[in-house]
Amino acid sequence: MEVEFGVLGPVAAWDGAGGALPLKGPRHRAVLARLLVARRRVVPVPRLVADLWGTRPPGDAVSAVRTFVAALRRALEPDRPPRAPSRLLVTEGPGYALRPAPGAVDAWRFERAVEAAEELPPARAAARLAAALDLWRGPAYADVAEEPWARGERSRLAELRLGAVESRAAARLALGAAAEAVPDLEAHVTEHPWREDAWRLLVLALYRSGRQADALSAVRRARRLLGEHLGVDPGPRLRALEADVLRHADHLDPGPGGPAAQVWAEAAAAYERAVPARARAHLESTAGLMRELAVTGGSGLEAARLHRTAAVAAAERTGDPELTARVIGVHDVPAIWTRGDDPARAGQLVRTAERTLRRLPPDAPDAARARLLATIAVETRGPSPAGTVGGPAGPAPARARQAARQAEALARRLDDASLLAFALNGVFMQSFGRAGLAARRDAVGAEIVALSSRNGLPSYEVLGHLVRLQAHCALGDLAGADRHAAAADGLAERHERPLVRVFTTWYRALRTSLTAPPRTAEAAYREAAATLDGAGMPGLERGLLPLALLCLHERHGAPFPDCGRTGPHPAGPESDAPGTTAPEAVDWGPYEPWVRPLLLVRRGRAEEAGRALRVAPPPPHDLLYEALWCLLARAALLVGDRAVMRHARTVLEPARPELAGAGSGLLTLGPVSEHLDALTAALERP
Repeated sequence: MEVEFGVLGPVAAWDGAGGALPLKGPRHRAVLARLLVARRRVVPVPRLVADLWGTRPPGDAVSAVRTFVAALRRALEPDRPPRAPSRLLVTEGPGYALRPAPGAVDAWRFERAVEAAEELPPARAAARLAAALDLWRGPAYADVAEEPWARGERSRLAELRLGAVESRAAARLALGAAAEAVPDLEAHVTEHPWREDAWRLLVLALYRSGRQADALSAVRRARRLLGEHLGVDPGPRLRALEADVLRHADHLDPGPGGPAAQVWAEAAAAYERAVPARARAHLESTAGLMRELAVTGGSGLEAARLHRTAAVAAAERTGDPELTARVIGVHDVPAIWTRGDDPARAGQLVRTAERTLRRLPPDAPDAARARLLATIAVETRGPSPAGTVGGPAGPAPARARQAARQAEALARRLDDASLLAFALNGVFMQSFGRAGLAARRDAVGAEIVALSSRNGLPSYEVLGHLVRLQAHCALGDLAGADRHAAAADGLAERHERPLVRVFTTWYRALRTSLTAPPRTAEAAYREAAATLDGAGMPGLERGLLPLALLCLHERHGAPFPDCGRTGPHPAGPESDAPGTTAPEAVDWGPYEPWVRPLLLVRRGRAEEAGRALRVAPPPPHDLLYEALWCLLARAALLVGDRAVMRHARTVLEPARPELAGAGSGLLTLGPVSEHLDALTAALERP
């Protein structure tokens, strides 16, 4: 059983399914906490006795410690056979050590995430730090807070957390999301008024949000509170910032230099003079600007998501559903990947679009309705049906498919080319109701290409070529996929669409994996993964490289020799063996539930693999639907789970002519027909 430990809050432990493990009383938790503080090192029994009871331990203290350790072992490893040595809470030399996997302790994951964020561009740093801060459930080691042996570690983690809050705010400022940074910084300086860097960030965030008076007020508050708490005046950096705010220093609003910057600044100033403050036109203009920003990738894409959310919320607060519909609908940015980068924001946007649809008056323009419906279809990505893979097949949620059909019908009736392209994007996003629909998506892509080229819609023309690239990959037509990749690259170069290169580079890695030796393909995949650095697409990036390499090695019959706790780590270029184990470095991202059964069975843990297989949710209806089902089918064959085998065969049969996963344009597990034949052969055996 895989065990996760939590110390960012009360000390806790969870099993692989997220269930809390019974740690009994406070002494048991204290022993566990003391071993976690030791960070995998041995803690001698006398040291444990002294730490638990101080200078006056009871006479049976050593026996009590052994009892606590035995109870912890039963809780942490309930399936361990009697008298078998523990692999987690081990006896070593004069004492005990807890040996969790490097990624199994929330504090250790937090530290690594904070360290990694220092090297990331602002968009990825903000996302990484936000996820890291979400690990905190309360003060570190909360239930042993008064213990002297815990104080140093608690202080160190608390300081790391405060630095992470400030680093996240700095990343948001770099993204242009100053207003979003303000509330967290306000709370932060209220709770920790002695942190001068936090005050400096708050002043800068307020100023960049157009709140100069509030920024100066924050400096005055900082001066008063620093004097009260520390008896000092603000340092030179905060004093210099105060002076810069008073004189509106240019460097407080960083931006691109040169003539383009001057033209932009003058045009923006003219707009501000001509359009009254807080006018509704501001919201529509902001939404249009975010549409252009989104296609730049990287920090621009993340900033576009942030500001679009704010603009939609502000429009809804006006109580004008037609304005809200326009602000939502103007953001018709083409979407090719079926897993969202920010599911929470997407869900919020879909709910707002649904509310706005209900509130539109009967005489509202049909184009507004169509854009809301298309937004619902595009933003509802990769829904997972309920249940488990061992149960009956369930349908994908139908509302988004209905919205796509309605948007398409309205757009055709209105004869509006840009609206129809947007609606067809929604049709594509909702074309994953079952396996084996690559030919249907190719037809959608062909119409988008023809429509866009006739009407001067280059972003949608790129989308159409990428859709066709994916479909031709799925159908094994690499020559056709090559043509569409070249067309997409040409359009991207002419119209400055940098994100296109991510998809075409990954396609060429996939192509290499079908035509070259595994080591050559692995190098191509690593090169492709590098294009995701700073691209601002976590929904695509997380777990993709390990998944691609797992599929590559499974296809070639060379599974990784040891999957480790979280699975195989792709081999580095210096490694002779494909798949050197480094479990702590692997992030399977959203694919973990469908990868886990195969990883477990490859390690010889068939019973655990069977349990993981039975509780796995059905794969989401998206571009990797067939690939994930084939991974489950392979695991089911290895553990002999006939129910999952039958279910997988039923699901995959419509995709028999396709290459599993190649419809993503990124990776493949080979012909679906081979997986189906293996399932049929196994099911026909007694």
